[in-house]
Amino acid sequence: MTVIKHKEQRVGVFIDTQNLYHSARNLYKARVNFGAVLKEAVAGRKLVHAVAYVITTEAGDEKHFFEALTKLGIETKTKDLQIFHTGTKKGDWDVGLAVDAIKTAPRLDTIVIVSGDGDFVPLVQYLQTMTQVEVISFGKSTSSKLREAADDFIDLCENPRKFLIGVPAVTPRT
Repeated sequence: MTVIKHKEQRVGVFIDTQNLYHSARNLYKARVNFGAVLKEAVAGRKLVHAVAYVITTEAGDEKHFFEALTKLGIETKTKDLQIFHTGTKKGDWDVGLAVDAIKTAPRLDTIVIVSGDGDFVPLVQYLQTMTQVEVISFGKSTSSKLREAADDFIDLCENPRKFLIGVPAVTPRT
């Protein structure tokens, strides 16, 4: 499929916040500039909907982060971190993101999934029956199958300073 990007195109952006956060931390020891990522995702088109899927902790330290996302025009959907009796912790929004993308797809020309998680390959393939699907993530931590499935892939590793806050060095850890 040829990737089409024009100013009248209606875009929905679905952000797997945990995936981006951990990629930035592990690769660059830095934080994500979600404003820059959103701007790249929209690419001068009409933003219809932007959602960040986030996990809350018992401490509640993320309140200011959630407020910053809201100020950028990004809706936040929160879920509590699950802590199991074994001490293992789990927090993911894959199914919620997928359901929202599918429900919203009929009103959009393009869906942008901001994640490198290969679990989204079937979602991308399904959405492509209705709309164009783009993926944005840090290429060094993105599933190759997800990259291949997407109509377009934007690699945040190509210009890390643009998409990160507090970058000690631009060379990713190996």
